[in-house]
Amino acid sequence: MEDIFGILLDINLTTRKTENIYISKRDIELFVGGRGLAMKVLYDRIKPGLDPFSEDNPLIFMSGTFSGLPIPSSSRTCVVTKSPLTSPKKSIFEKASTVSYSNIGGFFGPEIKFAGYEGIVITGKSPFPVYIKIEDNEVKIKDAGDFWGMKTDEFDNAFKKELGDNNFQTCYIGPAGEKKVAYASILHTAGRAAGRGGVGAVMGSKNLKAIAVKGTGMPNVKNPKEFNNLANKARAYFKGREATKYWREEGTAGALKSSSDKGSMAVKNYREGTFEQIENYDAKASREKIWKRDYACYQCQLSCKKSGVVVEGRFKGTIVHDSPEYETGTMVGSNLMLTEINDVMKAIYDGDDYGIDIISLGNTIGFLIEAKEKELIDINFLDGIDLKWNDIDSILSMIKKIADRDGIGDLASKGVKVLSEKIGKGSEKFAIHVKGQSLAAWNVHVNPGTGISYTTSNRGACHLNGGDVDRQNANALKDSLAICFFATGWGGFDTNQLIEFVNAITGSSWDENSFKKAGERIFNLEKMINIREGFTAEDDVLPERFYTEALSSGPKKGAILNRDEFAEKLLEYYKSRDWDISSSKPSEKKLKELSLDFLI
Repeated sequence: MEDIFGILLDINLTTRKTENIYISKRDIELFVGGRGLAMKVLYDRIKPGLDPFSEDNPLIFMSGTFSGLPIPSSSRTCVVTKSPLTSPKKSIFEKASTVSYSNIGGFFGPEIKFAGYEGIVITGKSPFPVYIKIEDNEVKIKDAGDFWGMKTDEFDNAFKKELGDNNFQTCYIGPAGEKKVAYASILHTAGRAAGRGGVGAVMGSKNLKAIAVKGTGMPNVKNPKEFNNLANKARAYFKGREATKYWREEGTAGALKSSSDKGSMAVKNYREGTFEQIENYDAKASREKIWKRDYACYQCQLSCKKSGVVVEGRFKGTIVHDSPEYETGTMVGSNLMLTEINDVMKAIYDGDDYGIDIISLGNTIGFLIEAKEKELIDINFLDGIDLKWNDIDSILSMIKKIADRDGIGDLASKGVKVLSEKIGKGSEKFAIHVKGQSLAAWNVHVNPGTGISYTTSNRGACHLNGGDVDRQNANALKDSLAICFFATGWGGFDTNQLIEFVNAITGSSWDENSFKKAGERIFNLEKMINIREGFTAEDDVLPERFYTEALSSGPKKGAILNRDEFAEKLLEYYKSRDWDISSSKPSEKKLKELSLDFLI
């Protein structure tokens, strides 16, 4: 396997030293690539309690086993670091936080492979703004002073001119990342974001504006004949399938109306689960009024991304490259009670242009609106902004405040956990987060499984974590292979197809058991990094709102989460993982079983 995988590009921005680090065959076998391998690098590199903004905190861009190969939907890149957003209830470390992994589609991960690397690890801090330019084995650290302060739209165009070659794939931050907003994102191709956990803030803390990569190589496979046979079958497999048609026609926006109908949507700071005006900007309305182009990631036949433009009104001409998706459309749409599609488009655009995670942004503003509505804070607390539901002007003003970390925006830039601790007065009951990470756009009142996904996620609240052990392990491995979730499960690859690809690429002899074990190993490694920081079962808790405030409208009116039943469900989860029920720490037996003896 040494001739297939193995090189990390290690860049220290303080010393300006770059070197190739060879990954051990053992680490590849155990942690695969992508999310798993990046977590092993993170574990090896950081000490417990390390400040996420320390020069020693690595920012890792990792490709996966499938990256750069002609496998449908093999586009994903995992960005891993220690989060500046999350924190435990108790720890001996002042700067304790969770792992952070943020997964991004597009073309960046495949280009890393084309350049000859498994991943890029960045440490240190430049004394002035820089960008990194990588062309195969040539690595340059270049001055980015002229670009510092640029919003992402402007920068994307300016950077293309700077590089003078459209074959580069780029990742970059906006002003929010530069100013270390705790939930700042990293953008790629304008419409794709590594949003969760503050990865953009860590990038900004290193004075790193952007990374550009261009490669001329190709990854090898052990059994090319078998691989080509599988790849041809896979491409044919996706043609004409209902799932493929669905993703092309509706993208994730297809869930806007269905989620609202089921009462599972985030509405009015998660107070409700159904939004009466959702048909104003669901997939059907977006197709008719907004969307101009469907576009795809590397090797993807699903084309779930939608680019659109506002064609009328005060925001006419605004072009948005995720317009709207389920998460963005919900979090700055129904969650803030915005009813007009043009207003939702503008809120999404501004969030992306500043480089902020739209999920956390909508969650934070929703919390502030409710706190003001309940008279726990006043207009003076908000620096004169009369923040209201369905008021696009006040919402846009708050987005700017947060991105600039100006006045109330400085406190709000740290997320709802910190905000509620500052405000007090019972506001923690409707501060919708787990471990400091804002919940995503799926409500919990009607779905305890979603609650399990949020509470047990190693990066704080995560809707992509999976609501049970098997899905969590499988998702960790898919993130390590670099396969998109949308191409697996319903209408996509099954486990056997993924295993066949792995074996053809690596020459391994994986079966279903070893496949599952690899995902479980990665998930437990992440858990142990968090344990080392001081996280326990006490941190695996949902906001009070879901237990005490039933939905008051919609088809699921009256729905509420049963506290005792959920506690029992969580207890069963710990037992099935062989984790201690009070510390949530994996048992020594489990760690040995997973070849994680070094964690004991």
